[in-house]
Amino acid sequence: MSAASAVRKEFGEGPLARAAALVYSLLVVEVLLVGATAPGLLLIGLLDRDAGNLPLAAVCLLPAGPAWSAALYAWQRRSRDLTELRPARAYWRGYRANAVDALKVWTPWLAAMTLVGTTLTHRDAAGIPAWWAGLLAVLAVLSALWAANALVIASLFSFRTADTARLAAYFLVRSPRATAGNLCVLAAAVAVVAAGAQVLPALLASLLAATVVFNCRPMIAQIREEFTA
Repeated sequence: MSAASAVRKEFGEGPLARAAALVYSLLVVEVLLVGATAPGLLLIGLLDRDAGNLPLAAVCLLPAGPAWSAALYAWQRRSRDLTELRPARAYWRGYRANAVDALKVWTPWLAAMTLVGTTLTHRDAAGIPAWWAGLLAVLAVLSALWAANALVIASLFSFRTADTARLAAYFLVRSPRATAGNLCVLAAAVAVVAAGAQVLPALLASLLAATVVFNCRPMIAQIREEFTA
């Protein structure tokens, strides 16, 4: 190996080069993800902060499902070879391949969360006891964790929607580390929104997607080993 080749290899595999590649991927995926969801997010920003607008907000969030799925795909397909670092190409490949499957998971989940949110915000009018409201809140958290698994599976594998739903529920228990990791991501996002920084989760969406993919690596490996030929 020549001295020049050794230098190029050392540069390409060094920590600074890997860090720069990671930042580049984060920025590219973030721009694409925000761009794909921007119309809906802008419309949500124009809505009054009223519980009656939850169904409209859900409609505005429909594009977020395929956009998030494409980000998951791009992070899973991210190459460690700097010469093959093409996050934008991977993102759009994932978007085209998985948009329909992602919507099959995302749409019913979003509808269910809209119903739960409407119920909780009108608890007094509906006469719902506190224990029932608490149960709904717990179910909402579990369903969010299920949706995280389901979107990862729909983004990386080609299963029927019913099989994706069953596997997502199965791995909530089978892969507790992934579930715990995604719970931390969910808790952090909710805490940020509750603190008044509603825009911050959108600006960190690429990092959140990368974290979810990292958390779900054991689940992904087990699905490949046990459920694919």
